[in-house]
Formats: sequence, structure tokens, C-alpha cells
Amino acid sequence: MKYFKLFWIALLAIISVSSPARAVEPQEIRMDYAYYSPSSLVLKRFGWLEEEFKSSGIRVTWMFSAGSNRALDYLNGGSLTFGSTAGLAALLSKANGNPIKAVYVYSRPEWTALVVNKASPIQRVQDLRGKKIAAAKGTDPYLFLLRSLKEFGVKRSEVEIVNLAHAEGRIAMEHGRVDAWAGLDPHMADSQLHADSKLIYRNIAFNTYGFLNVNEQFAKQYPQHVRTVIKAYEKARKWIIEHPADAAQLQAEEAKISLNVAQLQLNERTDFSNPRIGKEHQSALRAAAPILLTDGLVKPGTDLNKVINELIDPSFAKTVIK
Repeated sequence: MKYFKLFWIALLAIISVSSPARAVEPQEIRMDYAYYSPSSLVLKRFGWLEEEFKSSGIRVTWMFSAGSNRALDYLNGGSLTFGSTAGLAALLSKANGNPIKAVYVYSRPEWTALVVNKASPIQRVQDLRGKKIAAAKGTDPYLFLLRSLKEFGVKRSEVEIVNLAHAEGRIAMEHGRVDAWAGLDPHMADSQLHADSKLIYRNIAFNTYGFLNVNEQFAKQYPQHVRTVIKAYEKARKWIIEHPADAAQLQAEEAKISLNVAQLQLNERTDFSNPRIGKEHQSALRAAAPILLTDGLVKPGTDLNKVINELIDPSFAKTVIK
């Protein structure tokens, strides 16, 4: 009897090790929506994500992100489960300890450029020496500005960068409180069309992709839910492509901009064709990454190639995107 009892104890121990307890479902998934991420606006409007999680009893809540820096702060602080950011901004945040993974590309935009007001004599990047430039620190426009200055041999010490949120930077530029602004759509498109602001430098290669990021621990614990979110984003992306007029109208209503501004942003400056995250995006980040080291935005000696590999995770999307 003694040996029989020991046998069953051992067997139960083996079963418990080989069959771990099912993870408790999260009560809530916290999503962000942003005017620079049209797919997020579509999802929020139509409630497709709520439908996906209804049977699981998981609540979906939405929080507004005014820029990549805000989305990344919310992710780092636990206020968001998923956040919409620019690729290089995500890399910067990851390199500085934010536990995130980039799992999907919601767009390939040209959403930033260097902008001056209609009365400005400034015509090129070199003319910015000695000037004040508005930019939201930690965002793609901020990093676009740094790369643009470097490209044309303007030292960081030769300009004054004023840290302002995107909407505030636009107002400061239009009213002459700063000499230039590292813009972001749809604010930039609105300023072009309604305030006759001028884009003095554009470079689509310096615009990094729109990444959907997720908290690392959540991705590890609930991979099936990450795939569900990507599935919903795919539905939104395809809807935008198939309904360009309706998508522009929705963008205009959600962002409170005119229809012609929304059309400029979506139809002329945003590419929705390739949502698969992977080598293309790793290569783009490797080309952009040196600015993070040369400008002291990450610790000296940071292995950015390693960080890029840890940030970009194509495994979730590849089973969803056909």
C-alpha cells in the first residue's frame, strides 16, 4: 500500500508539471487611438475589437495618444496594453528600458517634415542655424529633425529645440514664436492647407514606420489575444483601402479636421499596403539608429542591433496576415 501511494503521488506530480494551469484571462485590454494611426480610429468607431473579445468577457478600453512619446509613456506605466508609435521612437524607448514588442505595421507614412510659416524667409535646412525649432521630444518628428540637421551639417548646438507637443508646436510656428516646426500629420497637412505653411524639407526615408507595440509580458502570457488584436487591425486596414472616401470622412470627423486635410493625409501621404513587420523594418531602424547614440539619447555602448532584434517580433502577425 505504501508503494502504491507513493506511485500515485509521483504520477500526480508529473501531471502537474507537464500540464501547467491555464493563464487567467485579463479583465481588460487597454488600446490607444491616435490621429496619426487611422486604423485605430476605424477600430474605435466600429467596435470590431469589442466584438472579438465579447465572448471572452474581456473589456476593451480606449485612451488617446497625442504622439509616440505619450503612447510609449502609457505603455511603460501600464496604462496601455497596446500603443501606436513610430518605429524609431519605439526603438529609443525600448533601448531605454521600456518592455515592449513591435508586432504589426499599421502604416508606412510620410507624416513628418520640417515646416515654416507662410511669411518665413527660411528655405532650406542650413537656414535653421541660430533658429528656434519646435519638436515633441521622443517622437518621429523630433528624430526626423535631428537626422535632417545631421544630413546637412548643422550641429545640434547651432539650433534651439523647443520641446512642444505636436499641436502646440504648430501654433507656435504659425504665430512666429518659433522659426520652424518638426510637423506631424494631420496637424501638418492642416497647417499647409489652411495656414499656407511651407514644407522646407521632406525625406520619406527619414519617416519611420507606424508600429503597433504591445507590453512584453502581456504578449508572452496571452499570445492568442495579440493575434486577435492584429486580426482586428487587419480588418481596419483593409476597410481603409476598400473605402478611401469613407475612411477620409471618418478621419476628418475623429481628428476634427477638414475633409481635404484628411484626404491629403490618407490618400497622398500614407501607404497601407504592407502590414507585415520584419526584415524591412529592422533594416530601416539600423539605418536610423546611429542618431540615438551620437545625440546621447541612449546609454553609450548600447547594442542597438540587439535591441532592434528584441523589439521587432514577426511571429504574431505571420499566423494572421495571409
